[in-house]
Amino acid sequence: METRGLEPVPDSERTGRVRSLFPTWAGANLTVLSLTMGAGLVVFGGLNLWQVLVVAITAPAIGFGLVGLVSITGREGGAPGMALSRAVFGPRGNLLPGAPIWIARWGWETVNAVTGTYAVLAVLNLLFGVVSGSALIMATLVSFVGGSFLVSGLGWRALRVCCTWSTYLFGCSSVLVLIHLIGRTPWPEALGRPAGPTAAMVTGIGVLVAGGISWVPSGPDFARYLPRTASGRAVVAATTAGAVVVCLPLVLMGAVMAVETPGLAAARDPVAFIGPLLPAWLAVPYLLVSVVGMVLINAMSLYTGGFTAQTLGLAIPRTWAVGVNAVISLFLSSLLMMSAQRFMDSFVSFLTLLAVTFSAWIGVFGADRLRGRAYDPAALLNTSPDGDYWYTGGFSLPAAAAWTAGLVAGLLLTRVEWFSGPLADTWAGRHGLGWAVTVAVSGASYAILPRPAPASGG
Repeated sequence: METRGLEPVPDSERTGRVRSLFPTWAGANLTVLSLTMGAGLVVFGGLNLWQVLVVAITAPAIGFGLVGLVSITGREGGAPGMALSRAVFGPRGNLLPGAPIWIARWGWETVNAVTGTYAVLAVLNLLFGVVSGSALIMATLVSFVGGSFLVSGLGWRALRVCCTWSTYLFGCSSVLVLIHLIGRTPWPEALGRPAGPTAAMVTGIGVLVAGGISWVPSGPDFARYLPRTASGRAVVAATTAGAVVVCLPLVLMGAVMAVETPGLAAARDPVAFIGPLLPAWLAVPYLLVSVVGMVLINAMSLYTGGFTAQTLGLAIPRTWAVGVNAVISLFLSSLLMMSAQRFMDSFVSFLTLLAVTFSAWIGVFGADRLRGRAYDPAALLNTSPDGDYWYTGGFSLPAAAAWTAGLVAGLLLTRVEWFSGPLADTWAGRHGLGWAVTVAVSGASYAILPRPAPASGG
């Protein structure tokens, strides 16, 4: 079991391999929600398969390219992302991005748990004809979150091993699904679809990139055991390739399935359509592998959420911090499963707002890294006024100002079910690019502001 919390990893214990990042970030994308998103590109966006292919490659390359770039700071500082963030914002100023990022992490864990529970219920229905009721839903949900907590509680080695094997299993099952789809898909109709508007492609990329952006602050959490000599280019390449190799087939399969079953793009249950579209001998193992993948996604989210909780002042061991996140996600998941009427609407709205919250942090953190930031291990753990990162009353005022500017800019461009910014009808707003504007505004603002001096004057 991993016992280290926020404290940086000493060089003597940095035994990680860059290649382990490939299955880690492949595992982070093993969700059947990508099938539904692929179907949505065809049904709602009007895209053809060639356009979906472009979206399915471009979106994870951008989102997880950013994850890879920020992961390099984990190699350099040896600490979790939100602990490294103290060097940028100050120990108190770090609460500004840290609190909403932690809350957003609850939402991501909730989405994972709900989707995983739907998958388990779909398997039970296919195998035994079991009709889900409130008691079964809650029992399944508790089991799913409990499994996620077990893996995340064990720590990074358990996550690495589980992600590796689940990626192998997913690859084998996906090949079988692809073979089945090739044999039954009406290809003249599928390939003969007219091209949709380029604007819809841009929108699709913007929405899908949000999934990658949500992992950016967590990148260092999984790279901090790498030796300082590890190649930065290799870190970015392994991270990006792991995401693309999973997202690409899932999104494409969803698009192909939508040719025969357009209604799956708006299904309340995002996995229920798999049963009718695949024979039972294929649907059951595929859903089981998907459940394992979603357990791991949730475990990764709980793992990094525990570190975020600790940076916010939750003075408890890492495993207990993970447990707090698990309890919160269990509560929110039960509410969502019992009340949500249109699951995908809630999901897309959540992703959109989440992207704005994370993007403001990315701009400031990235600009600070480009300024040549070096991380002091002792100062990262020193949250008292005599620490080098105390700055002005515990705040880096330039970082706080830049983060606020980026957040406001992103919200102005955002429209979801319950909120619409005044600039949401502009080109960037309509095409789901609020995250890009947010990164640009926060990063540029921080770049032109003076960098605060360490409290010691060094």
